[in-house]
Amino acid sequence: AEKKKIFNTGKTLGEKYIKKYPNMPSFRYWYLVNLGSWAQVYGILTAAREGVADLMKTHSEKIIELDSEYADGGGYFMLGAVHYKSPYIPYFLSWPNNDEAIKYLQLALETGKATLNQKVYLAKALKKDNQIDKTKKLLLEVINSKPDSSNLIEEMDDIEEARQLLEDL
Repeated sequence: AEKKKIFNTGKTLGEKYIKKYPNMPSFRYWYLVNLGSWAQVYGILTAAREGVADLMKTHSEKIIELDSEYADGGGYFMLGAVHYKSPYIPYFLSWPNNDEAIKYLQLALETGKATLNQKVYLAKALKKDNQIDKTKKLLLEVINSKPDSSNLIEEMDDIEEARQLLEDL
């Protein structure tokens, strides 16, 4: 209940500041970070009813248009992630596509500094596409990385997730 309250507040504030500063990729990016967390807490069905995937797609494309290099290709990353995570629902949500997820996640890796989170997401999309050798290679890169002290907790989580994904292969 507390998470729902916090993410709802973030969602409302994000929408407010995007209207106020429509050409600031930072507001859109962090709105999407919060919106992804909001969707996880509320669940896939609520997120689908609220049009979260479409919002994420639209704002990701706008981030790319405004500044494709923002947050190390954050617009590409978000667009790839929404293609990867969103369910394909005929007549309702028919655009999510794993090939597009791979394309945009790869673009994110090639823009700015490749992050461990980007590599983990790309590995998951490659696994879904049965590209097991590429998946293993990326997961090993993540596992063998030294976490950046400025993002220590997030990167340690990425390394642990990569370790688990590799074990599951």
